[in-house]
Amino acid sequence: MASVSLPAPAPGRAELLRAFEESRTGVRGLVESGVSTVPDIFRHPDPYASIPLAPPTASIPVVDLSLPFPAAAAAASEAARTWGFFHLVNYPSADSDYPARALAAVRAFNELPPSERAPHYGRAVDGGVNYSTNVDLYNSPAASWRDTIQVMLGPNRRPDLASRIPAVCSAELLEWESRATAAARAVMGLLSEGLGLGAAALEEASCLEGRVMACHYYPQCPEPESTMGIVPHTDPGLLTVLAQDEIGGLQVKHQDEEGGSCWVDVKPVPGALVINVGDLLQIMSNDKYPSVEHRVTMNTREEPRVSIAVFFSPGKRGESALYGPLPGLVSSEKPPKYRNFTMEEFFGTFFSRDLASKALIDHFKL
Repeated sequence: MASVSLPAPAPGRAELLRAFEESRTGVRGLVESGVSTVPDIFRHPDPYASIPLAPPTASIPVVDLSLPFPAAAAAASEAARTWGFFHLVNYPSADSDYPARALAAVRAFNELPPSERAPHYGRAVDGGVNYSTNVDLYNSPAASWRDTIQVMLGPNRRPDLASRIPAVCSAELLEWESRATAAARAVMGLLSEGLGLGAAALEEASCLEGRVMACHYYPQCPEPESTMGIVPHTDPGLLTVLAQDEIGGLQVKHQDEEGGSCWVDVKPVPGALVINVGDLLQIMSNDKYPSVEHRVTMNTREEPRVSIAVFFSPGKRGESALYGPLPGLVSSEKPPKYRNFTMEEFFGTFFSRDLASKALIDHFKL
């Protein structure tokens, strides 16, 4: 379900991007400078015209973890098979303070004075933390209207990671990591059970150990119809746990029984997380759980949107650690649909393309 490849960036765009990067203040810096139009490097040609919106009554399923385990596993498996997305309620470690405190801390960092944000700006990931605009800024034909703090949490975690995260949000983000991981552990158990493999299968495959946190900040936009928050894409990893504020803007592409597609608003639900299947889980489930395209639209409200996504993937990264369809799901009657690969090859393929055209699944198909 990856998007069709987009045209290459226009000539001269690289120079405009470099000038933008040298400001070191991101999209928020453009808003602070008083721009009244969207700069050309952020303009998307007719970004919202291709596929219709679903009726306002449409919504992704809800999975309630207070249900008995068999019922919750059945609900999560059905939601993953038919939507690739669901709201999770009554999850472990949920309380009134989180994720609200973590979201507020991300907002606080992005609203620091430019002189305090700029020292954190950069694209290098070897330090474990970076703050930048668009991971694919130099590869995509049009940038999206967002800034991101990215934190590499595992499997190779820096011992000094806490001190490298901006002080205004460090404690809150690390606390949210613990709570999001508890939720992911519960969901992986449900989805493993739904595959008929027992609750421990995904965790035993080290799928909780690879963790990256992306804290997105979508500032007010002067021309919301001209750009996007995030272009249509699928997530590369196994599972994503998303906390979002009340602003909204996330949409999921859903295919109905007749084969028609529409964009469904993922309206914020108080006390709920959003869970979605990634490309790697589609491969490991041998297509039982699809990785579904989603996007973030721009809104017309003055308030910025804030979200925190934690992406989970296997932690075993050596040359001998191979991934593909789980052995319990393949047989002579149900052959594998994908070849085996290492995580190095998998993520190398992901980062070689722009976000909207990552045909990861096709790359590994047999």
